Amino acid sequence: MKQGLSLRVSQQLTLTPALQQSIRLLQLSTLELSSEVDQMLDDNPFLERSDELAERELFGVDQADTPVSQGDQIAEVTQDSGDAPGDNYDGSDIGDTFTQDNNGPDEFASFDTPLSAPSSEAGAEAGSDASTPDWDGDGTVEIAPNDSEWGSEAPASIPKGSGDGEATAQDLASAVVSLQDHLHQQAIGLRLSDEEKAALYMVIESLNEDGYLGDSISDLAHSLAGDDWAARDDFVVLFEDALEHVQAMEPIGVGARDLTECLRLQIEDMRNTPVAQAALAIVSKPLELLAKRDVKRLAQQCDTSEELIRQAIGLIQRLEPKPARRFIQTERNIVVPDVIVTRAGEGFKVSLNPNVMPRLQVSDMYASALKSSKAAERAADRAADTPAAKPADKADDADNMQQRLQEARWFIKNIQQRFETILRVSSAIVDRQQQFFIHGELAMKPMVLREIADELGLHESTISRVTTAKYMTTPKGTFELKYFFGSGLGTESGTNASSTAVRALIKQFIAAETTKRPLSDNQLSELLRDSGIECARRTVAKYREAMRIAPANLRKDL
Repeated sequence: MKQGLSLRVSQQLTLTPALQQSIRLLQLSTLELSSEVDQMLDDNPFLERSDELAERELFGVDQADTPVSQGDQIAEVTQDSGDAPGDNYDGSDIGDTFTQDNNGPDEFASFDTPLSAPSSEAGAEAGSDASTPDWDGDGTVEIAPNDSEWGSEAPASIPKGSGDGEATAQDLASAVVSLQDHLHQQAIGLRLSDEEKAALYMVIESLNEDGYLGDSISDLAHSLAGDDWAARDDFVVLFEDALEHVQAMEPIGVGARDLTECLRLQIEDMRNTPVAQAALAIVSKPLELLAKRDVKRLAQQCDTSEELIRQAIGLIQRLEPKPARRFIQTERNIVVPDVIVTRAGEGFKVSLNPNVMPRLQVSDMYASALKSSKAAERAADRAADTPAAKPADKADDADNMQQRLQEARWFIKNIQQRFETILRVSSAIVDRQQQFFIHGELAMKPMVLREIADELGLHESTISRVTTAKYMTTPKGTFELKYFFGSGLGTESGTNASSTAVRALIKQFIAAETTKRPLSDNQLSELLRDSGIECARRTVAKYREAMRIAPANLRKDL
């Protein structure tokens, strides 16, 4: 085998820790950014809040809004083997996927590895040397035993918002009571035996989040009795009696096994009127007829007039199909706008929300202490003929402190770069959607992420990160930045109409319709075609369902 020598050059991109942090901060929402800032303030002693916006040169950032250079963001690692991806790559298009060199520098570990907690051995040794207190006292005060001092259970935690251990009225008012707790409170006044109380407790705890009994009575009895049929029958009787108690509780309809039983319980609780009797007759029939609002067939099967059936359907529509709805703990998403758009003459002014911008700066105390320490070391080395070797632990501490200082500067710089990018993207959106801010949704233009990316010289993935979970307050309301992007539909004039404008037009047509003859999807498609917009019936149905608008047969007035 003949040996030869070959030379191959390859390029590989490696994200620096600063760029990794910049990308991660860019995609965070306002609330997530606030949590990230609080975490960084706790971890990094060089970082502190500022009462006022600090000048950028205080922490080593240029005052001019210049973009970060390519050399600061991307490190090109040249290896002796591998295939070259290309010679014309400029590093500007950074997508969602990155390749990291496994043999790269160890500085990546500083961002991924949590800081170690300080050792508490010294404190423990100091505590062991302290003198033992005198538990006998001097006899003047009677000492009551405290069980917590002898390893028993810890005292109850203090409710949030109270300083003396007692819950305030605000705490009690804000507390959410679950459905099970609400039912258990009502069961306190019932005179039941121990077996009946146990059965009632099990039935209440078996209710789902809608207030229905998901398991059958026989399944509950089988779970306790097993194959003992005699005991199973006894448990069935106990559970049936317990279910009757639950169904008599508030809210009415709780403990039902299906929708029909839930509606029946609520109707039976009303006053016995001809309309209520007709409603009972309707719910006893297949619910498909009620869903289709087939008045004629319901009148025939219930042997009553169509007018009474219409009144009964109206009564049923006012019932609650999910009795436990008000006990469900729902998370409320708080929307904090990042950008504020105001009218300024004939145009619009785009500005950042100052309330969401964290005011950070590098701590002067820690930075000065580190600088003084380095200056003292250099002076000592110059004074000595032969510089003394520093201990390894002191050298590591100095390097660690220097690294923390650099991380603080990176963090401040990346946060500012985040808001600057959001402002640039928001300004470009406002410039392209001027007509929307003047006339509303009907004037929305079709726009995709690529257009803004090409205009600002950014990657499309960067625009996607900026527009996700970022909100803009405008004279027309508060919208997510992604709201202004949408596909286009062809028109007779050859231009495109935004899907947002098409939705608004469909909503306008439905609002102007007559309840006796609502517009079908085909009719809506024809109206859009008459307006010069080519929109198929399936597309109309998709937009209508996205806006949560019922079909024509359900919008019809009986």
